[in-house]
Amino acid sequence: MKLSVLDLVPVVEGGTVGQALADAAALAQTAEACGYNRYWVAEHHGMEGIASAAVAVTLAHVGHATKTIRIGAGGIMLPNHNPLVIAEQFGTLDALFPGRIDLGLGRAPGADQRIVQALRKDVNRAAEHFADDVFELQLQFAGDSRLHLQATPGLGSAPQMWILGSSLFGAQLAAMLGLPYAFASHFAPDHLDAALKMYRERFTPSATLDKPYCAAAINVIAAPTDEEAVLLASSMDQSFVRLRSGNPGKLPPPVPGYRDTLPPQAEAMLAHMRQVSAIGSPRTVRERLEAFQARTGADELIVSGSTFDPALRRRSLELTMEAVSGPVPA
Repeated sequence: MKLSVLDLVPVVEGGTVGQALADAAALAQTAEACGYNRYWVAEHHGMEGIASAAVAVTLAHVGHATKTIRIGAGGIMLPNHNPLVIAEQFGTLDALFPGRIDLGLGRAPGADQRIVQALRKDVNRAAEHFADDVFELQLQFAGDSRLHLQATPGLGSAPQMWILGSSLFGAQLAAMLGLPYAFASHFAPDHLDAALKMYRERFTPSATLDKPYCAAAINVIAAPTDEEAVLLASSMDQSFVRLRSGNPGKLPPPVPGYRDTLPPQAEAMLAHMRQVSAIGSPRTVRERLEAFQARTGADELIVSGSTFDPALRRRSLELTMEAVSGPVPA
């Protein structure tokens, strides 16, 4: 089972952005030591509890703290940016860490209307041209003569490009371009099966890939017991409920029996969003990861999840890899 890591670079209550970035580097080092395939961070803006808004800068920090693990964006929300600038940023990263850089691209702006105004872009209109911008990025890295301006750094760089998605659109585009595809099932599980099916059925071989390659994300918190894992996961449960209630903030400490305190509507929303999860003891995590891989046939599973204590997130990565790599845990 090939596993990778998605890190939201959480800022915990009472913590700082500097601490969050130091914890991100430590988490990537743990992932590398355990044998995870890649470490990704995602673009979020204006969120007090997430420190990875400047994705390329965060990846440079993580890259210098690691040696072999692939690092990348999971992803860059391309409607927020000019393709030339992204080519320059990831061309720079590829020059710094050759053969290790991934560039996952998403069509959603990943921002509310305040951020849209601050970015000074019509991101909804830009989203309509997402496919064109992806193609322009490919041309920038290839140094195509049809471009009026070549990205430097960028020209001749070879980051591994991915299409990310939580709907059928991304699956169609990834298939058409012959690129690897990653589905955000850790927070948007509804179209998972249909999207993977469409991607595989419509895949067109390319210079990048001769056959489909897909990844699916899943929430994973591993602890010595099911009870402790559920308790640790209550931190990210609280964050999601607060986000959907219009009151986002820093990652809070765990609360025993948190879900039992929620009104039925909030509990149902949380249960629906968290249905793609493996939270529990090593044995529970192994069973649920195996079931998820059997369901999706994914070439790679992307492990997502946050804990208030960053050391316990690192322990979770260790326990998860041990669970899937060795004999069935007792």
